Amino acid sequence: MIFTEEMLASMKKVEAARENNIALEPRRMTAEEKDALLSQYHPDYRQDGFQTIQVGPNKGEKAPVELIAMLEGRSRTLDMDIDLNKIDYEADVLIIGAGGAGTSAAIEADEAGAKVLVVTKLRMGDANTMMAEGGIQAADKPGDSPAQHYLDVMGGGHYVNRPELVKKLVMDGPIAIQWLNNLGVEFDKAEDGTMITTHGGGTSRKRMHAAADYSGAEIMRTLRDEVLNRNIPVVDFTAAIELILDDEGKAAGAVLQNMETGEIKIARAKTVVIATGGAGRMHYQGFPTSNHYGATADGLVLAYRAGAKLLYQDTLQYHPTGVAFPKQIYGALVTEKVRSMGAKLINSEGEVFMHPLETRDVAAASIIRECSTNGKGVPTPAGKAVWLDTPMIDRIHGKGMLEKRLPAMLRMYLKFGIDMRETPILVYPTLHYQNGGIEITVDGMSGVKNLFVAGEAVGGIHGRNRLMGNSLLDVIVFGRNAGQQAGKAAKNTQIGKLSLEHVKKYQAELEKAGIKDQLPSPKLLPDYTRKF
Repeated sequence: MIFTEEMLASMKKVEAARENNIALEPRRMTAEEKDALLSQYHPDYRQDGFQTIQVGPNKGEKAPVELIAMLEGRSRTLDMDIDLNKIDYEADVLIIGAGGAGTSAAIEADEAGAKVLVVTKLRMGDANTMMAEGGIQAADKPGDSPAQHYLDVMGGGHYVNRPELVKKLVMDGPIAIQWLNNLGVEFDKAEDGTMITTHGGGTSRKRMHAAADYSGAEIMRTLRDEVLNRNIPVVDFTAAIELILDDEGKAAGAVLQNMETGEIKIARAKTVVIATGGAGRMHYQGFPTSNHYGATADGLVLAYRAGAKLLYQDTLQYHPTGVAFPKQIYGALVTEKVRSMGAKLINSEGEVFMHPLETRDVAAASIIRECSTNGKGVPTPAGKAVWLDTPMIDRIHGKGMLEKRLPAMLRMYLKFGIDMRETPILVYPTLHYQNGGIEITVDGMSGVKNLFVAGEAVGGIHGRNRLMGNSLLDVIVFGRNAGQQAGKAAKNTQIGKLSLEHVKKYQAELEKAGIKDQLPSPKLLPDYTRKF
């Protein structure tokens, strides 16, 4: 028996109430109700999960304790004998990271005629882009507009998004979809060739473009093929452990370390693009994560030591529907597309407790509230969870729709004997997205000259909460932008003498602040070694 007796008893209540729940349309929360809910239950509001940054551009601001341990950690280069005169790689544009943002930047920089080098800690495509399921937003249908998309993004981000970045995101959205389509992405289309679009949480129009429920994998496949077809050099299993500046303070390359041999290499470049992705594998506040293995906030740490300012580093996105059972896939993503197709969130008593398409922060907080001491969560071996009533999808749209639109998820659950066409699934919030990141201007440049940033390492685009589908759009729009701008800047750049003096100065600041017992920084990989 897969489910416990307690789970089965609760499941019967869900099944008994299903037909009524399908017809039930819960009201959306008021702004005041949302604020009260978030302040009480969302992890971003837990005081014990944060500390104050003691040195650097964001001194005095709060950040997750796990991130601060890296910001206040000891640079790996300080204990190495590094010869910056021995150049192993030379490029116009050095791109650190090879997910959706890094590969998009590489393609555009190459298109601009720049000599490009991509380095990646794991392999090209080992990134959160690959794991994105639900789709990519863009306002390219009749009855929609970038202006409407802009309002949705700003509202979802609690109106603290950087307006100029949101404008860039939504105005370039239709272009990004067309670019991907022309490269060969197999989007879902109707018989007449029109792209099929759906709703997402917090969206006022159906603008979610998808490729079944493996949208990110399909986009990453296409971008990876384009990089390979262009013969752009990619150095796998090689992490950037420090940025190199020149004697004028410009970004001028990086110290690289082979993840298998530990060998140190020096890359010199006229411009640098950070596209290192998110931070899920930092496991803030002990949460599970949907992120890929290398998501350890490396780019934020390197840029910060070089003098770049962070923005909204204290806000993370906990995707409301991570797998809560079975334990083998605990924390894996259950795409919001499941809810956009009609499946509702149900508590242990078979009750719908929220509108299924509230924004992600509100939905996550609602689930955490339901699973609190006085709530109606469903007990599982890993803690309490709630039901996501997936059989509703075929009841609403007709038999076979779930399998057609969510094939990868169906297969994932079938491996463990759970048929989500007939059985609801158990979910709980999972650490999903790094809302904050490195502060940039609209041309993609950080506060360090010639250091560009793209993708999840950027702060400000999504404010304090991201809407579904805007991350895949973000990596394409700002990845392309960073590649274009970095390629352009490289044409007019002369590199001065290479230096790591900024690292020594930063360490001196840490010591002056009395910071001791430093961890090696950046983290590079999570440590899952059992402690006995």
